[in-house]
Amino acid sequence: MAGHSKWNNIKRKKEKTDAQRAKIFTKMGREIAVAVREGGSDPASNARLRDLIAKAKVNNVPNDNIDRAIKKAGSDKATYEQIMYEGYGPAGVAVMVDCLSDNRNRTAGDLRHYFDKHGGNLGQTGSVGYLFERKGIIVLENEGLDEDKVMEDCLEAGAQDFDFGDEAVEIYTAWNEVGEVREALEQKGYTFASAQAEYVPSTFVKLDEENTIKMEKLLDMLEENDDVQEVWHNWEEE
Repeated sequence: MAGHSKWNNIKRKKEKTDAQRAKIFTKMGREIAVAVREGGSDPASNARLRDLIAKAKVNNVPNDNIDRAIKKAGSDKATYEQIMYEGYGPAGVAVMVDCLSDNRNRTAGDLRHYFDKHGGNLGQTGSVGYLFERKGIIVLENEGLDEDKVMEDCLEAGAQDFDFGDEAVEIYTAWNEVGEVREALEQKGYTFASAQAEYVPSTFVKLDEENTIKMEKLLDMLEENDDVQEVWHNWEEE
C-alpha cells in the first residue's frame, strides 16, 4: 500500500503545469544551497548534494539551474531552517510537511491557515509522526522489466525489499542508504522516477468524494508554498 500511494503521488506531480514546475526548480535550488553550505560544493565528497542533484534531474531541473544553485549557495544570505510540521487533514488524514524556512512564524501561520481552511488542523510535534516509518524508496517505471532480474539486481544493490507492480516497481532501503542503492542500480542500467528517504504510513485512510476534494485542495496549497519541500500523508488514493 505504501508504494501504491507513492506512485500516485509521482503521477500527480508529473501532471503539473509549467508554472508549477518552475516552483519545483526554486525549491530544489533552496535544498541544494543548504546542502552546499553544510557539506561543500563537490558532489563527489558531499553525498547529500549528490542525492539532491539526482533528485533535481528526476524532476527535470535543467543542468544550468543546478549549476547556478550550487554557485549561488555561497552568496545567498538567507538562513534556512529545516522544520517538520505535523497535522490532520480532512477526515483525520495524517499529514507530515517538511519545510525549509527563513521565517518560522510565517511558515507556521501559512500552514495553519491551509489546514484550517480545508477541514483539518495543524498539530504538535509527534501528533502524527508515530503513524509513519522512515524508509528509503526508489521507484522505477515498469516498462517491460523482468521481475526475477529486478529482484536479483535489487538484492545485489543492498535493497531490503521491493514491490513489483504493473506500472511501477518500488524498492525499499534503509532511509540512510537510499543514495548508495540508487547509485548501484544506476550502474546496472536502471533509471528511476524517484529516489529519496520517505515517511511511509503504517495505516491508510479512505475519503469520500467531499473530503477527497478538500484533501486535493490542501495538498495543492501546501505544494504551492515556497517553504514546503515535501508532503507525506496516509490518504489511500484510488
